[in-house]
Amino acid sequence: MPERNRVTPEGEIVAIPLRGLFMGNRGCLHEGRSIVRPWKTRNWIVCEPEFRGRRVVQWNPGRYTPLFFHDEAVAFAAGHRPCAECRNRRYRAWCDAWEAAFGERATAATMDLRLHAERVEGRAQRRHRAPWADLPDGTFVHTAGGPALVWADQVVGWTASGYQTPEPRPVARSAVVLTPAATLAVIRHGYRPEVALTTFTEPKIAENAVDPDFGGC
Repeated sequence: MPERNRVTPEGEIVAIPLRGLFMGNRGCLHEGRSIVRPWKTRNWIVCEPEFRGRRVVQWNPGRYTPLFFHDEAVAFAAGHRPCAECRNRRYRAWCDAWEAAFGERATAATMDLRLHAERVEGRAQRRHRAPWADLPDGTFVHTAGGPALVWADQVVGWTASGYQTPEPRPVARSAVVLTPAATLAVIRHGYRPEVALTTFTEPKIAENAVDPDFGGC
């Protein structure tokens, strides 16, 4: 039976069979095998499933709680950013895009402070509105059918079983956006999220899917 350690685009931690391309953490969220808090720290990161041979056992007492994401776009919608250690190349690309967007080479702490203010409202996910035409590829929005990925001229619904059949992207009005505004700015300024959409882009090979019982760095 799946453990409660998968993260949805809405930032919730759930138990679903869907395996992920990435792992990450928000600090120590568990007691025993139960999630007792939605986050512990502000540095919500996205990690590689394995790094320099490190393997972290799930539910390790007092250690961070490994979380798992279908892909990078899902992780970003939930409010995470690339890890500076195990994903250093991607982290530097993120920092480059952040600098281009905001005019400063921000520290991880500065970025995390801004992201935290934009991703949560109390204990719930903070959402915002933006014109459909302004949303870059890799944005997640909320629709009547649930969370959906914006990619090119289509919108692709996401469920506990993965991506669904694409539909045409609206061209008028605005969308309810799940991805934090700062992350949208980073994507607009050159950072391209890795997504598990074989229709539009080459995904990571299946062997890189995360083992749901173990973590990386």
